[in-house]
Amino acid sequence: MTAESSAMNQQLSLTRSQKAAAILVAMGKPAAGRLLKFFKQEELRALMGGARLLRTIPQAELERVVAEFEAEFAEGAGLLDSADTMDTIFSETLTPEEMTALMNDEPTVAAAEEAIPVWPQLEQLEPERVGAFLESEHPQVAAFVLSNLASSFAAQVLLTLSKPQRGEIVKRMLALNPAAPEAAAIIENELRSKLIEDNSAKASSGGQVRVASVLNELDKSQLDEVMEDLEQAGGTNLEAIRAQLFAFEDVVLLDQKARVTLFDGIAADVVTLALRNADGALTEAILSALGVRARRMIESELKSDPGNASAADVARARKTIASTAIRLASQGLFALPQVQAAA
Repeated sequence: MTAESSAMNQQLSLTRSQKAAAILVAMGKPAAGRLLKFFKQEELRALMGGARLLRTIPQAELERVVAEFEAEFAEGAGLLDSADTMDTIFSETLTPEEMTALMNDEPTVAAAEEAIPVWPQLEQLEPERVGAFLESEHPQVAAFVLSNLASSFAAQVLLTLSKPQRGEIVKRMLALNPAAPEAAAIIENELRSKLIEDNSAKASSGGQVRVASVLNELDKSQLDEVMEDLEQAGGTNLEAIRAQLFAFEDVVLLDQKARVTLFDGIAADVVTLALRNADGALTEAILSALGVRARRMIESELKSDPGNASAADVARARKTIASTAIRLASQGLFALPQVQAAA
């Protein structure tokens, strides 16, 4: 038997699933992984079975298979170990539960049916966040997602996408057929893990920021009292909250470099007001961070009659300094004392 006739026999022996597996391998893991989302479970199982029967595929055979599907691939695909590569693609694309279902012939939708429906949860997110996720997905996936969302929310998400994306997605929505339950479950699981579960962690962090913002409106004694109440009530993530708190009196806990940075942009009259009736250690900590001229001017003002400066004016000036410290710390210019202590 000649080499040519042997090659011909090998061509005739390839099944459709084996050819499909060969093409997916040639596409590479990222592209093949995205494409797998659109296969039904029985098709995925056939692909896996076909790949396991394949061995090394000569370049000429691969080119013939690719030509049948009328697709163009990069040169140099070479010899492909299809079974091992397909196993890698499946394992890196599908969840362990989906892999188990494929191997054991079990449905993949059971876990998704038991979970809270994903679509109402998505509609609680910002449209921009959902749109940013869909930008990196295949237009068919985006069309499926938008078709399952409430019309008003889907419209908001659509407006966050670029014009070319919008046109392509709407075109696919017009011709969209019901998705196979297995494919729908895979997409829903990805939405749940990439958007909803991730957003829960961000929501927790956002709650800490909101609480810290409220507490930072209190004066030092009130702040300490509320934190004690929160601790006794069994509040969680107290250290994370403390790391975002800063009162005027905490200026003394900042190092010299941080104090210089803080007071560099604060007007002298605000500093003067804030220092009215402040204790000696705090006053010295602030004045030492100022230039000689500014220090002398403020010291002179503090010795004079405060005029119509009220307790409310003093409190506002101190709040301005505390808020500025929080803002500069958020910009990474220095760390708040609680963060420094934790480090």
